[in-house]
Amino acid sequence: MPPILRLLALVTCLLFTSTSPAQTPAGKADIRITALFNDPAIAEISGLAASRLHPNVLWVHNDSFDKPVLYALSTTGKRLASVTIAGVENIDWEDIAAFTLSGKAYLLIADTGDNGGIRQTLQLHVVREPAQLRDQTIKPAWSIRFRWPDGPRDCEAVAVDGKRGEILLFGKKRVPVDLLSLPLQPHNDAVQIARPIGALAGIAQPSAEDLERNPVYGRYRSQITAADISPNGRTLAVLNYRAVYLYPRHAGEDWPQAVARPGRERVFPWLAQAEALGFAADGKGLWISGERQPTPLLWLALP
Repeated sequence: MPPILRLLALVTCLLFTSTSPAQTPAGKADIRITALFNDPAIAEISGLAASRLHPNVLWVHNDSFDKPVLYALSTTGKRLASVTIAGVENIDWEDIAAFTLSGKAYLLIADTGDNGGIRQTLQLHVVREPAQLRDQTIKPAWSIRFRWPDGPRDCEAVAVDGKRGEILLFGKKRVPVDLLSLPLQPHNDAVQIARPIGALAGIAQPSAEDLERNPVYGRYRSQITAADISPNGRTLAVLNYRAVYLYPRHAGEDWPQAVARPGRERVFPWLAQAEALGFAADGKGLWISGERQPTPLLWLALP
């Protein structure tokens, strides 16, 4: 690693380890850095999901107008494979979700970004998770074309509930954050219409200090940039530029009921462009990363 990157890694490690877990105030995250990504091919990580087949492997992708490629990375920062998705474009890939359906492991890629609010239809691509970690080309198992019920919106966060056969989508720029739903396996190939089902309670909005410190970007700190559902299907996690929010779902509840209660906030130290989040395959923690290189990989342990 070049000297400047070693220095950055040291500073980042000091930042994330300056408070011991025993001293962590309520609402602060017990979080540590585990790797530093500096692969030039993966310069803008916009989505992250933990493999359901390969231990200590994460699937990530770049942001908009890049190649339609998923990258398998080790949790120590090594690239293990590049997987091209045949027949699709990366218009604005913003999130990826790992899930299990009928005993098989899948990945869902969300081509749902729309910073300009101009896209009339969007795409979700579902692929079987590769059994072998090698460079290869695969085809989608199925794709879903959809539109919003009330005109274009930006969406950078998607989660899959495989047990309920449901895809959850989160508007980025609306207050409160709106929650919409699509079927995971539509009955036909027609353009689906996302269905509004609720809103996320308890997402802290920018403070006066945030806005004073950075009048341009301070107002964006509360916007949801990634989401995931725990492997046991009981907890939803959403990410913004300052914190993770956890929404547990009680027995007999659906997701609109779960997110109507304020989420449990876990604030983490500053991370440039925090836009990638995924539950570990065992559900014991969350992996978090961002869009700026060199890119830290963070581990947030959960009780």
